[in-house]
Amino acid sequence: MTLVATGLARSFGRHPAVAEADLGLTPGRITGLVGPNGAGKTTLLLMLAGLLRPDSGTLTVDGRAADERTLRAQSGWMPDVFGTWDSLTPREILVTFARLYGAGAAAAASRADELLAMVHLTDHAARPASELSRGQKQRLGLARALVNRPRFL
Repeated sequence: MTLVATGLARSFGRHPAVAEADLGLTPGRITGLVGPNGAGKTTLLLMLAGLLRPDSGTLTVDGRAADERTLRAQSGWMPDVFGTWDSLTPREILVTFARLYGAGAAAAASRADELLAMVHLTDHAARPASELSRGQKQRLGLARALVNRPRFL
């Protein structure tokens, strides 16, 4: 297994959001989380992606302890609602995220162009993101989640 969570727990004040969660994610497999609103699915995913620190429990990648930085570097996060800078173009957004992941200017531009083609947004690359349809924004969100070539999404 690539990513293993053992005994993850997270509370917000007195409200436990996740309690003693165990989960293993294997390369090439799709894992689904099902539960009612408020069950802790998003909180668990945020911890797995290194975007929220668990109160307790362990996360390992390939058998080694993983901190938030390791998890963020190896994961791609695509939330339900795609928050973006509406005044930027899809290309600018992807270049910016690639640069945030440490890519040089030329590599970031190349990766942005590759992803725009992959999600069929090349024709919209220079339009402000505010002009994209909801579906186009979702495809841009997927491209943004893939910008760092994550091991898990």
